[in-house]
Amino acid sequence: MLRTMNDPNGAPARRNLLAKILREHTVVRQAELVEILRKRGHPATQSSVSRDLRELGVAKLGRRYVLADEAARSMSDFSTLRRFVSSRVTAGANLTVLKTKIGSAQSVTVAIDAAAWPEIAGTISGDDTIFIATRGARDQRRLGERLLAIFGI
Repeated sequence: MLRTMNDPNGAPARRNLLAKILREHTVVRQAELVEILRKRGHPATQSSVSRDLRELGVAKLGRRYVLADEAARSMSDFSTLRRFVSSRVTAGANLTVLKTKIGSAQSVTVAIDAAAWPEIAGTISGDDTIFIATRGARDQRRLGERLLAIFGI
């Protein structure tokens, strides 16, 4: 069945409802979102919810899902994220690896990306690990000084 933008059960409507749910409730698992959506008349699967979260720019802050605007507000002050970062190690002249508490890497990465530090070429995050690429050894040292000042590592 082809769905249109006006379809009350289509992806745009489901995403609007997801955003509303995330503003009003603490949600820690995608399965919870699937269940809430189904109860509100929006058939959904875990994979469709996963795509919707990606499209909405949803991040995990600690253990819960948050919308990008809430994550950005929470993360503009790095002191709120300090407790999630546990260690830093360099790998070669261009790569810095941060270890975080499980489930926190994405939130920390969103904050680092939002800061737009000039020494960073790019970031990749997993569940508890962040890879930060710099353009060279000098930028890596600059990043290390910044991370030491912010996270104490």
